[in-house]
Amino acid sequence: MSTSDSPQEQESERIPRRPAEVDRYVDHFLAIVCDTSRRYILELLSIPDEMDDATLPEKRSGDIARAIGLSAATTSEHLRQLADAGLVASRRDGNIIYYRLQNRFLVKAFHDLLYALDSHFSSRPSIE
Repeated sequence: MSTSDSPQEQESERIPRRPAEVDRYVDHFLAIVCDTSRRYILELLSIPDEMDDATLPEKRSGDIARAIGLSAATTSEHLRQLADAGLVASRRDGNIIYYRLQNRFLVKAFHDLLYALDSHFSSRPSIE
C-alpha cells in the first residue's frame, strides 16, 4: 500500500475477499441455519443416539415434525432447504423418509457458534 492510497482504498485492502461463489454459499448457509425451526432440526439430528454415543441419529420426517412442533408439510420444506444446502441427507424406505446430518463439520461449526453465543449471553448482566 502506497502513501498515496486514499483511505477508502486502504480500507478495501483490509476487507477479506473470497470468490463470489464462496460468498454466496456463506450467505446462503447463514440464511438457512438462522431460521429457528431449521436450527432446531439441525440440533435434533446432532444429538447422538442413546445406544451409541458415536453415531448421530437418523430420524423420520414425522418424528422430526412432532419433536419440534411443526406440521409435516412445514417440516418437509425446512428439510428440503437443509438438504439443498448440503446439511442433511435423506433415504427412503418404502413410504418413510429418514434424515441425517450430511456435513458434520459445518454443523459442528454452527454448534460451536451457538455455544459461544450462549456463553456470551449468559455472562451479560441482565437488563431490567
